[in-house]
Amino acid sequence: MSLQNTNPTNTQAWQELEKHFSKVKDIPVLDLFNKNPNRVNEFSILWEDFFIDFSKNKIDTKAKKLLLALAEELQLSAAIEKQFSGEKINETENRAVLHTALRAKNKPDEVKENLAKMNVFSEAIITGKHTGYTGKPITHVVNIGIGGSSLGPEMVVEALTEYRNHLEVSFVDNLDRHQIENILKKLDPETTLFIVVSKSFSTQETLHNASIARDWFLEQAQQAEYLEKHFVAVSANTDKVAAFGISKANTFSMWDWVGGRFSLWSTVGLSIACAIGYENFENLLGGAQQMDKHFRETPFNNNIPVCLALISLWYNNFYKAETEAVIPYAASMHKLIPFLQQGSMESNGKGVDRNSNKISYQTGTVVWGEPGTNAQHAFFQLIHQGTKLIPCDFIGFKKPIHTYTEDHDLLMANFFAQTQALLVGKSKAEVLAEEKNLGEESPILPHKIFEGNKPTTSILIDKLTPNSLGKLIAMYEHKWFVQGVIWNIYSFDQWGVALGKQLAKNTFKAIVNKDAEEVKDASTKRLLKHYLS
Repeated sequence: MSLQNTNPTNTQAWQELEKHFSKVKDIPVLDLFNKNPNRVNEFSILWEDFFIDFSKNKIDTKAKKLLLALAEELQLSAAIEKQFSGEKINETENRAVLHTALRAKNKPDEVKENLAKMNVFSEAIITGKHTGYTGKPITHVVNIGIGGSSLGPEMVVEALTEYRNHLEVSFVDNLDRHQIENILKKLDPETTLFIVVSKSFSTQETLHNASIARDWFLEQAQQAEYLEKHFVAVSANTDKVAAFGISKANTFSMWDWVGGRFSLWSTVGLSIACAIGYENFENLLGGAQQMDKHFRETPFNNNIPVCLALISLWYNNFYKAETEAVIPYAASMHKLIPFLQQGSMESNGKGVDRNSNKISYQTGTVVWGEPGTNAQHAFFQLIHQGTKLIPCDFIGFKKPIHTYTEDHDLLMANFFAQTQALLVGKSKAEVLAEEKNLGEESPILPHKIFEGNKPTTSILIDKLTPNSLGKLIAMYEHKWFVQGVIWNIYSFDQWGVALGKQLAKNTFKAIVNKDAEEVKDASTKRLLKHYLS
């Protein structure tokens, strides 16, 4: 077996954590600051252009030591080395997990070759050297994929809007015809490039949308040989790509040791290279490589992904918090949340451990959020005064990507104020001192009190650049890996995605045949009958 398969709840460190948790669970975080003058330094990490402040979390020095001991007891160091060295730690699919090799300094030759091909191709698209079938330069790039073949590239392209060139880049990832039709009606077939991304080249949603795009193109271009000017594929299945009508010269390779949700660093990132230029794409890879090195070499007590993972586990498994929010204070990062949702929940949403036993403890975390300050006027009410414990990651930047520094200062003032408010709250005495018209017995008074003691982690980065975004994404990738190792689950398969796809074939057949009786369960059968009526 590649990884140690130990139920974490049976370890000495876990049992010590349970004992310690019962003693400290109700201690206010402000008391921890009062007892430990060095708390901010002890619970923060300054690394390159990242400053991570964990100090507002409901965790003390002993809990931190025990969590680090848990990581050691479960041989996290060995697991990290096994991943980076290419052992087949994705045992249920008999695959290595080597997305880190895509951004390593010493990349495999096959990766170097495809990155060089990406470089040449994206440059030809950007400069206009590659033209459409009528000789006009490409002006619009459409990425057709789903899941990791779309979420990652779209998130990066949206986040790095200030690095965008003249190309318009769109993403199609939904079976709802409305999405692709809305995009197609704005396009000129003479100047549009489609990138079809599917490792197997059999993903239903992707192939359906790619066929719509091909039909739309041929309706106007008329001749199939023109496809090679306007369609490229990113896939491991060259036979199916060729059958679709895309030439081998226009096919970029993928590899089975790269999972979809970790694939933006590969040829799947072709749309990124087209949108921001290959040099900036390389800087994105470089940032991730720096985080890889930090993760692999730094002692756990100062290791950013490890500390993030252990704090998340502390809330998940001991406080029984089921969700965590991510709040980036940058409007361009609005796609970061769905990207992190897939990465976290598809990786660690598992109910069977590496021993193939049903799990009795909580795994996975529901990830959600929205950029600030929008979020402050939406769901922050629940975080501030609701009944649920919701740890939050606040992501902010010291320098803006624009020239309006006063506006950025106002944005970041809210970043700091919200984490402060969640920590300190507002007491009854403070409310009464502020609002002289309220009396001790006022029924309104309790509604204006904030308990505080709500945990946050602040991730303060110098500036949003391709390099820093690469670091941030890799940071979360490694966080999920650490959690999976400790929870004794396989984080790199996604069997839970398959069943719905399988059953959709049956329900589609029932719809085509107008025969709901082909479906077994009574509820779905009744729904289909209503749909068909």
